[in-house]
Amino acid sequence: QVQLVESGGGLVQAGGSLELSCAASGRTFGNYAMGWFRQAPGMEREFVAAISRSGSITSLGDSVKGRFTISRDNGKNTVYLQMNSLKPEDTAVYYCVAGSSIATIKEGSWGQGTQVTVSS
Repeated sequence: QVQLVESGGGLVQAGGSLELSCAASGRTFGNYAMGWFRQAPGMEREFVAAISRSGSITSLGDSVKGRFTISRDNGKNTVYLQMNSLKPEDTAVYYCVAGSSIATIKEGSWGQGTQVTVSS
């Protein structure tokens, strides 16, 4: 099973940027589609972004389109989430996920999460 460790979370002002990273170990990274979800207090977990094994296909949640970008470096076993134009409603714990495909990403292996807080 793949192990995932997220980093890069923190406190940022509205309009600012953050880049999250997720380092994977334990299995061949290139065999996994990767994704990001988030969960705010009292809210359901929400899909943020996903990327195919090769990186050629990406998918973004409606609430982050035009602001967030997902990418991966298979040589570094790492997936990234670049977050721009952050809003207070982006405040959440962000989770990295590794799955067999973008369509089934939620059924994969999850990291522990990293907190992102956007102040107004």
